[in-house]
Amino acid sequence: MYTDDDLSSAVENGVLPAENAQAFREFVQKKRHSTIHDEEHFRLVTGFNDIFVVIAAVLALFALGTLGNTIDDFVGGILVAATAWGLSEYFTLKRRMALPSIVLMFFCLGGVYYAVATGFAAKSAEHGGYFVLAFALTAAVAAAHWYRFKVPITLAAGLATVIGIVISSASLVFDFSDTLIKVLIFISGVVVFAVALWWDSQDRLRQSRHSDVAFWLHLLAAPLLVHPIFVTIADGDFEVSVAQALITLVLYLGLSALSLILDRRALMVSALSYVVYVFGALLTSFGVVNLGAAIIGVVIGFGLLLVSVFWHPLRTMIMRITPASLEQLVPPAR
Repeated sequence: MYTDDDLSSAVENGVLPAENAQAFREFVQKKRHSTIHDEEHFRLVTGFNDIFVVIAAVLALFALGTLGNTIDDFVGGILVAATAWGLSEYFTLKRRMALPSIVLMFFCLGGVYYAVATGFAAKSAEHGGYFVLAFALTAAVAAAHWYRFKVPITLAAGLATVIGIVISSASLVFDFSDTLIKVLIFISGVVVFAVALWWDSQDRLRQSRHSDVAFWLHLLAAPLLVHPIFVTIADGDFEVSVAQALITLVLYLGLSALSLILDRRALMVSALSYVVYVFGALLTSFGVVNLGAAIIGVVIGFGLLLVSVFWHPLRTMIMRITPASLEQLVPPAR
């Protein structure tokens, strides 16, 4: 299976004329009745060999970690991280296998974090400080991993570790509270969202690796933005009621409109669990206990299917009232 990124690479290396590549893209768009950028393509599995390699790598890395842990937790973590990096030299740089590259990246970063947070923190009473150090070293490895392998998800993982540094550091300095956590998470979401939007603006037609990077960044930003808002609503002084349900619905419609403008579905998906919870609890308060989940599932499920069917007309309508400054950062309307 060939991706649009493969087509772009073929054009850059002189294998395929740009005119032929564009003609092929237009042919696929007409056949699927959808533009390429609307499909939100990202490389994951190109064949069963990807899954085969992932299974083998996971078994080998878990076994190495277990053997290393018999000596010391630090040894186990470093052994996993170093082996994952070494495997990436072949499966990422040479074979360009998407799913194994993602899994190996997580093992590499996870091994570093585990080695420091578990291996060192277990030997010290100052656990918080070592958690900051663990996140910092993991962020440094994430940066090195990005410059070496350019796996699209690595930037999102790296930013997640930076967020870990901020929150862990704040826990050492301030009187930590739920409100502070929510504020930090939301601010982090805004920053990640801005970075994702910048990457999106570099490839509005979504024909290169920039789009893949933006996809994972949006996937990280979405829960960071959504969680503090909906949890605050759920923690309000009032019980789950019609008022709370209406607030949730208005917020979700706003997120849906933003998703249409961005041509990204991550925000809508991230907020789904909160919407299901609020409306399920509302039906329960009215005595609809056994069928509440089924009713909500039918309404939301078919609603999302309708949005998918009419995605292009809805996006065209909302783009007419979108500010020009934002319009220049997102894919053009169909």
